[in-house]
Amino acid sequence: MQLQTIWYLLIGVLFAGYAVLDGFDLGIGTLYPFLARTESERRVLRRSIGPIWDGNEVWLLTAGGALFAAFPLVYATVFSGFYLALMLVLVGLILRAVSLEFRARDEDWRHVWDWAFFLGSALPSLLFGVAVGNVVRGVPLDAQASYAGTFFTLLNPYSLLIGVVGFAMFVAHGAAWAALKTSGDLQARAVRVRSVAHWIFIGLVLAATAVTAVAVPHQFSRNLSSPIGLLMAALLLGGVAYARLAMARERDLGAFLGSAVGIVGLVGLWFAGNFPMLVPALGIAEHSLTIHNSSSSSLTLTVMLTVALIGVPLVLGYTALIYRVFGGKVREDSPGY
Repeated sequence: MQLQTIWYLLIGVLFAGYAVLDGFDLGIGTLYPFLARTESERRVLRRSIGPIWDGNEVWLLTAGGALFAAFPLVYATVFSGFYLALMLVLVGLILRAVSLEFRARDEDWRHVWDWAFFLGSALPSLLFGVAVGNVVRGVPLDAQASYAGTFFTLLNPYSLLIGVVGFAMFVAHGAAWAALKTSGDLQARAVRVRSVAHWIFIGLVLAATAVTAVAVPHQFSRNLSSPIGLLMAALLLGGVAYARLAMARERDLGAFLGSAVGIVGLVGLWFAGNFPMLVPALGIAEHSLTIHNSSSSSLTLTVMLTVALIGVPLVLGYTALIYRVFGGKVREDSPGY
């Protein structure tokens, strides 16, 4: 297997890990003003992600760093062309972090920080999906691989649809986490929201699949003709089906794990359908950025792969330890946020 292909797969794993782990954080923040009705319930929701949310964000930073190291031309094109959108995402993530830290120490402004927590979670949830929609659909690139559009070019109907799919995915995943970590009336509401949000997510995925088959047929056909694409489709269908079955049997952990598997399948479909392209060019295929024309040298890829083979298992082990230590239901008297 070529080094470029290995790095493409590794970056896909990092993005899938971020979607699963920080996805429920974003979902909790989006549901926060509507799911919790009392101060103690709001505290429980914050504490459900308090020990882990910042660690979950590291997966996004690592994915960005891996993209910079392995495919620097893609990094330069995406971060310059999507500049305003990425700044909005960054503002959202900063708002979420600041609101969580300030909320516990600034009672006078707690309502402001509550809505900052919501906005800092909802905005990235939508914009991440919009970005993925553009990468799937293709973006206008010139012969020098520079972005040739504007911010409003990114807000096309297809990408907005994928943005809504991503938003619904994170909300459903967040509701599954809330049902797993809470109890009492709060959990009962989370269970109801989880079911409704999951059905909405399923409907949006079906709609997005139909639109993709018409608007981006090459993406659709690649997944149907690729063993990896078919495997990812099976993961998506299996995860969704298992989540519904677990919900029917009132198994909160199973519902959350099913949601996680479905997210991995959906992200996997994105990467499988785009391969070997990282950023397809809209209209002129020759301008597309692929794993071959945008990668670093073989020496750089080899050195960075060695670092990744050492570092990734450590990160996985640490992540598993954190989730084990902070497992179980969140109590109202738990310390923290």
